[in-house]
Amino acid sequence: MESVWTDIFRTFRAEFADVPDAAEATRILLRLTMAVLLGGLIGYERESSGKAAGLRTHMLVALGSALFVLVPLQAGVPLADMSRVLQGLIAGIGFLGAGAILKQNDEAHIKGLTTAASIWMVAAIGVAAGLGRDTTAVIATVFTLVILQILQRWK
Repeated sequence: MESVWTDIFRTFRAEFADVPDAAEATRILLRLTMAVLLGGLIGYERESSGKAAGLRTHMLVALGSALFVLVPLQAGVPLADMSRVLQGLIAGIGFLGAGAILKQNDEAHIKGLTTAASIWMVAAIGVAAGLGRDTTAVIATVFTLVILQILQRWK
């Protein structure tokens, strides 16, 4: 019976072997947390403006984008080969954003373009956070908030 428990313990330990040490666990935690927080800032702005895609949506898009680049990096995919991952991510987010766009009865009135663009931008911010480009992600978030909040008043 002891060998069964030993096998179970070894299997369990092997399944969590993708994080070899505390430094790597901290790196993963920081990158994913950064993506969630920055996506949340933009999502909060969208939600407080009464838009359909709000806090949770933007946080999940940023987190998912960060995870889509973080996991291949952990698996040893060279940075040069990440272009295929990014291409798929960008195309997939485009479909998600398209779902936020609604065309009204009259041809001149389209709603949701800015929300779709914010979802696309949050995906890019999540990618930056997932790649460990925190300063770039923060600067992009500030620019996005300025565009969404301040430029809205000049409309």
